[in-house]
Amino acid sequence: MLISILIALSLAMDSFTVSLAIGSQTLPNSLFRALKTGLFFGFFQMLMSIIGWLLGNQLKQFVSGFDHWLAFFLLTAIGGRMIYESHKKNKESQINLSTNRSLLLLSVATSIDALILGVSFAFIKINLIYQIALIGTVTFLLSFLGVGLGKVLKKLFGNKALAAGGLILIILGLKILLQHMF
Repeated sequence: MLISILIALSLAMDSFTVSLAIGSQTLPNSLFRALKTGLFFGFFQMLMSIIGWLLGNQLKQFVSGFDHWLAFFLLTAIGGRMIYESHKKNKESQINLSTNRSLLLLSVATSIDALILGVSFAFIKINLIYQIALIGTVTFLLSFLGVGLGKVLKKLFGNKALAAGGLILIILGLKILLQHMF
């Protein structure tokens, strides 16, 4: 259960970070805007995880001998990218990030990691329905809170949260690899 929660938290870090920016940009931070942002991000995290799992199942028979290496590589690559992204300087956007079009694009962009991680779900023992529901729920909650607390939390956690999520994914990938090897 702890691993499932850590996976969900790791995937939600991108959405949380973007939600902080949305919250800090939007005045006033209305309940509706926070709900809409959470729903967009949570839904796309779940959808992309499912699509990734479906793709992974199609590949499963071809890679069953090295599936633990694949999961390790995917998790490490995603985590490494998240850590790399956390070191980039964020520039304030002059665009309204809370429009439906912007939220759609941001939701898809922040859920690419969920697509890739979903592929690895086909190769590890996991309660898929529980994990995907948890991913959506955690992403919704963190995105909702991110919008509501954007002005305060952006300064405190912005890129650090993204780096922490990346590190967690790398550790999970290493754990999967070591479990299969020993």
